[in-house]
Amino acid sequence: MKKLLLSVAVIASIAAMAQKDPAKKFAETITAKDLKTKLTVIAGPGMEGRETATEGQRKAATFIENHFKKLGLQPGAGNGYQMEYPVYQDSLQSVSFSVNGRVFTLDKDFTISAGSFATFQRTAKDVVFASFGIVDSTSNDYDGLNVSKKWVLLIDGTRADVDKAPDAESRSNLRALYMKVALAKKNGARGVIIVSNDFPKKEAFARLGNMQLKQTADSSIVPVVYASKQAAAAIVGKQVSALSDLSKQVRGIYPATIDLNVVRFTKTLHSTNVLGVLPGTDKKDEYVFVTAHYDHLGKKGDVIYYGADDDGSGTTSVLQIAEAFAKAKAKGISPKRTIVFMTVSGEEKGLWGSEYYSEHPAFPLDKTSVDLNIDMVGRIDPDRKEGDSTNYVYTIGEDKLSSELFGISDSINKKYMNLELDRRFNDPNDPNKFYYRSDHFNFAKKGVPVIFYFNGVHADYHRPTDTVDKINFNVMEKRVRLVFYTAWEMANRENMLKRDIPLK
Repeated sequence: MKKLLLSVAVIASIAAMAQKDPAKKFAETITAKDLKTKLTVIAGPGMEGRETATEGQRKAATFIENHFKKLGLQPGAGNGYQMEYPVYQDSLQSVSFSVNGRVFTLDKDFTISAGSFATFQRTAKDVVFASFGIVDSTSNDYDGLNVSKKWVLLIDGTRADVDKAPDAESRSNLRALYMKVALAKKNGARGVIIVSNDFPKKEAFARLGNMQLKQTADSSIVPVVYASKQAAAAIVGKQVSALSDLSKQVRGIYPATIDLNVVRFTKTLHSTNVLGVLPGTDKKDEYVFVTAHYDHLGKKGDVIYYGADDDGSGTTSVLQIAEAFAKAKAKGISPKRTIVFMTVSGEEKGLWGSEYYSEHPAFPLDKTSVDLNIDMVGRIDPDRKEGDSTNYVYTIGEDKLSSELFGISDSINKKYMNLELDRRFNDPNDPNKFYYRSDHFNFAKKGVPVIFYFNGVHADYHRPTDTVDKINFNVMEKRVRLVFYTAWEMANRENMLKRDIPLK
């Protein structure tokens, strides 16, 4: 009898605790099994890699919208769940390039960068040869040269690898190339010609340009032409059998007439953010956002970039957290503040969806207490050697904008989950600059306090091998529950977060 009475007392005690802290009950509805079920769809082959402004992205948006509808969330984009924004893509209709009247052939002798797609005619009478176009602690290829409003001729690569075969895939070279072009533009170049070993091209130059969130005025474009050794020889007036030959040329002005004519067509595409809203009660005009990006890299030929961790895991987390809050509401427990669950597209293109939202907010940003952004929470960072690899999450940004957020985040974690909160990426000197690389940053730029939840990068990052079978759902479950508890606290605390730290 005593044992029976004791059991009844324990059950009653547990029930009373659940009643006092209902967050625990609903956090437990976030399970590894349900996360896997949803992620299997989101990162499955049917979504075709979810590239922005493609059919795969539209399928993913519909899946998310239908889930929000099923939960009974209100639409957050006017009369619907999807906030549409324009995306622009240029296609090349025609291009010609000549040196001193000699016409060169596209793909055989030259290509242009996708960023040079514009309708214009550019002519130059002189070209400045600036060798490799490198400025560092050992040399300055622009020393003594005035390239303002002139075309600049540069050699691809560095002096150390001048005659190596190009490796466009693995090039840290790619970053060096972008920096080379940026430096020429910074010096005032009107056009850039980069001589490469990569001719004739093995594959035809893509006539479709990169997508853009905003149309670029033709007059502001500095064209970049990638040219063969034969085109370079026509400019400097000497035979160029190898790039090392060109590197021996004297830096300076070469009298050559360059003509570049480009005609483009711009197509307007569309993408969407998906917003589901759970209305608050006595503080319904204040808002908590839970966000993730649902786009990824799409397909390259027949190869799908599934994006299971990046950021199918974050998208799935938003859906599951929304479901937990909807279940609480069904039991008569609604948050004080309105919670907006938003999945955005365009992140992989440059944080487009969140940028568009921050410029066209559906809810006042000055009444938005916090954005909890989830981007990659399904894997384990192989470079994190200390601590428990199955019980951590990187939290980024909670030491910025609000002096309250760091302590609140800590206390919630200690109360409910006791994960290792790794804050290493809050370091202003972090070379990865992760704080600036996901959608929370567009909220932060508007003064909204943020936390970015992240597991770190891994070998499958931005590879077609980022697949569902690599996800550790037990670890993911713990991380998602932490975000849920944090959202619960943010939605129900008495005051909005202070905004007392300037954006840096």
